[in-house]
Amino acid sequence: MMTSRAAPTVLPNGAPARREVPEEVAVALTCNGTTQAVMMATPADLTDFAYGFLLTEGIADPGEVVSVEPVAAPGGIDVQIWLTAGAAARLAARRRSRAGPVGCGLCGIDSLEEATRPVAPVPVSALRLTAEQVRQAMAALGPAQALHIATRAAHAAGFWVPGQGMVAVREDVGRHNALDKLAGALAGTGGSAGAVVLTSRVSLDMVQKCARLGAPVLIAAAAPTSAALDAARAAGITVVACARGERFEIFTHPGRIGPETAGAGDVPYVA
Repeated sequence: MMTSRAAPTVLPNGAPARREVPEEVAVALTCNGTTQAVMMATPADLTDFAYGFLLTEGIADPGEVVSVEPVAAPGGIDVQIWLTAGAAARLAARRRSRAGPVGCGLCGIDSLEEATRPVAPVPVSALRLTAEQVRQAMAALGPAQALHIATRAAHAAGFWVPGQGMVAVREDVGRHNALDKLAGALAGTGGSAGAVVLTSRVSLDMVQKCARLGAPVLIAAAAPTSAALDAARAAGITVVACARGERFEIFTHPGRIGPETAGAGDVPYVA
């Protein structure tokens, strides 16, 4: 669902024009009557956003969500979520408030331990991709970005499965939000059968979210950070980054990418 609006602009020659810009609104995620997070986001796929945020932040699994209802509110949208009693009790025990701009994935974290929390290893997966499939996955994301094509101002997260292609794509002005929306769209199925494909860089929190989704392969257009690579190694996630055109680099667990692989060890491989 593309969400944008036309904005007046002026060209260098002084001629008036109009350009599509993405919508960005305050979205509150309210769990059992208490606000858990407030994020600036694109107001689309908000039910997916709720399910995905709860999953990737370790708050609640999809089966623990009783209902989700986005409701218009003064100044934004309140996504009202009701959790089972068990999930609500866990949330109360680990309360944290989170409010921040789209560029920050750790706003509201109140301790170093929480920010750098270890990630559990992803489930064992038989997924193996050829170098050509990596290129196909990255190439398939571009045409699926309706909002970005219209505005040139949105991130996307997609899920690519061998033999099926790009099965789900979600967009948002924030890269973390796009990944959460994708995780919500995949709720109940998990990510072990395919690769998460991102338009953004790979930071620590993006790896943490992919680990919660159970995705064994993460493909990104931009480069990873050192903390992201440390987490990916520990979680057993293959990070393929700097994927543009025919070229890409494998930074961790290269054994899942073949037949041309870097061999043993976590070292970059340029295709």
